[in-house]
Amino acid sequence: MERPVRPFFPRLHITQAIVKQSDLPDTLAQRMRHTPYQAYSYSYPHKAAYRPLAQPEGLAQLWAEQDRSALFAYIHIPFCAMRCGFCNLFAMAKPKPDMVDRYVEQVIRQMRVLDGVLGERQFARFAIGGGTPTYLSPGQLERLLNAAQDILHIDLHATPAGIEASPETVTPEKLAVCRAAGIDRVSLGIQSFAANEMRSLARPQQNHVVHEAIGHIRAAGFPTLNLDLIYGIAGQTVESLLASIESALAFAPEELYLYPLYVRQYTGLGKVAARNGAVSFDPIVLDHGGDSRLQLYQAARDHLRARGYVQVSMRMFRAPHAPEQNGPSYCCQDDGMVGLGAGARAYTRRLHYSSDYAVERAGTIDIINDFLSLDEARFAQAEHGIALGPHEQRRRYVIQSLLTDPGLDTAAYIARFGTDCMQDLPQLLELGALDLLQERDGVLRLNDRGYSYADTIGPWLVSEEVRTLMADGGQAC
Repeated sequence: MERPVRPFFPRLHITQAIVKQSDLPDTLAQRMRHTPYQAYSYSYPHKAAYRPLAQPEGLAQLWAEQDRSALFAYIHIPFCAMRCGFCNLFAMAKPKPDMVDRYVEQVIRQMRVLDGVLGERQFARFAIGGGTPTYLSPGQLERLLNAAQDILHIDLHATPAGIEASPETVTPEKLAVCRAAGIDRVSLGIQSFAANEMRSLARPQQNHVVHEAIGHIRAAGFPTLNLDLIYGIAGQTVESLLASIESALAFAPEELYLYPLYVRQYTGLGKVAARNGAVSFDPIVLDHGGDSRLQLYQAARDHLRARGYVQVSMRMFRAPHAPEQNGPSYCCQDDGMVGLGAGARAYTRRLHYSSDYAVERAGTIDIINDFLSLDEARFAQAEHGIALGPHEQRRRYVIQSLLTDPGLDTAAYIARFGTDCMQDLPQLLELGALDLLQERDGVLRLNDRGYSYADTIGPWLVSEEVRTLMADGGQAC
């Protein structure tokens, strides 16, 4: 018989633990007095902690140390038709056509170098993100996808493979190229079906364009459609958010992501906020008396569950009709990522590396131009990133496991590191004390209350060393 899910700590210990922890600086209990929306921990360490390496590191030796039996290949396309007001990703709007052509050819050149330095390998995942990958022409997409198969030897028909898209850049021709190559998942950024909310996001969009794009995706036969929505938009209510969710559910997406809105410095919305008198973009410093995001999130979560969707993380919900995940096993906590293109991160166990990062247009263009100037010798080395010692590797494993389903497998942690996660990260004790965690069969998983505070828990688990680097890089945590 399956063991029931239970709180991680008996209720008897909760008050004692809170009293003991509450006197410490920067405890989770203290952070939870502020908004739950403090930072999105989608990867660890955050890219703001990356720095120029003291000495460039050769990729051949670096990857020789890494298990290469289940790699993730990611191609970054830093181009868009427009720059959304909320976007702080590495991307630029309306590049010159010549820059896009040169960029595609340079990524293929980078593939040839990586083919030589990676050695024997197998890929378990493939994705093209951005930016907006479907900003590329059908011919450019075909060139990249063919190169991924012919040069990197990725069997896209046997490997889970996805691409990101925006409604205004979707065409039947582009989708046909992607589907024929083996892409099986399209993620479409919609954000909202309410016109006034899209204006608040500084992203003009017509619903008929969204409907046409989804129709093209369905007609092309992609097994998985993901739709992205945003909550916390100025003027948004529970009713209007649920109306957008219902509009999305009318297309029966296999996956649906709900993203809380963050207003960040250097974005379009951030610049508006600064003109209106905002003195800080640290979510813990700002006055959040009117923050409605938690209420919106909980209403949306409950609505999706009532419609049969299963929560996978704070942001991700999967439909009961979604395809079985039968592809090769990939563990983001442990397996490597091969990043291609400007802004793409690459991970091994002991080193994370990428190009530099910028949000504003001038800095982004400079970084892309630097990428376009790289020769084979520079493609064969890492120059910018962060080294992960044993302590940071353990912390990364915990953060990446805990914030998503199925959770942190304590036996797998011991098998990987030879130590106990509770001893390595005593902070985990406070999660149990605050009734944010549940345990079943040795797996620690955030409960509903824990998922509501995932964007508090992630930043709280960041090490002091990484937190300092991020602060120096202008990113609060």
